[in-house]
Amino acid sequence: MALVYLLTGSNKGNCITLLKQAQVNIVQKVGNIIAYSKFYESEAWGKEDQANFVNQVLIVETLLAPLAVLKETQTIEDLLGRVRTEKWGSRTMDIDLLFYNDLRMDTERLTLPHPYLHQRRFTLVPLVALRKNLLHPVWKKTVKVLLEECEDELGVWVY
Repeated sequence: MALVYLLTGSNKGNCITLLKQAQVNIVQKVGNIIAYSKFYESEAWGKEDQANFVNQVLIVETLLAPLAVLKETQTIEDLLGRVRTEKWGSRTMDIDLLFYNDLRMDTERLTLPHPYLHQRRFTLVPLVALRKNLLHPVWKKTVKVLLEECEDELGVWVY
């Protein structure tokens, strides 16, 4: 059984309802959610001229391999109305794979740990709230230290 850390996010539609629907689908298609953060609102990162996002980190036990988790999470995004039109644009649902155990992977389809994790407060804040001592297998620092060193100044607060 592997532990996968997922970040769910939405800034289009009823965000809380969509995030809860994502949880239900993740349990059905990926595995059991063993822990989850509060919902956090954050200013949009990467493309800042859009509505704020609501995000949540989930820790999921799964029997699926990393690429199978990716396939299932993308299916869930599509089920919840995601339309891919522009990078970092508004969306009903986004599910990022942050960690899969301490696996390091870099393929055309998937990079683990998530390549922007250490640059994004909207990811680090809920992650630290759940597992502040989680060690990043590439940077060899805890997520708490990564948050302390993060240069991202965009706002993140409990929803």
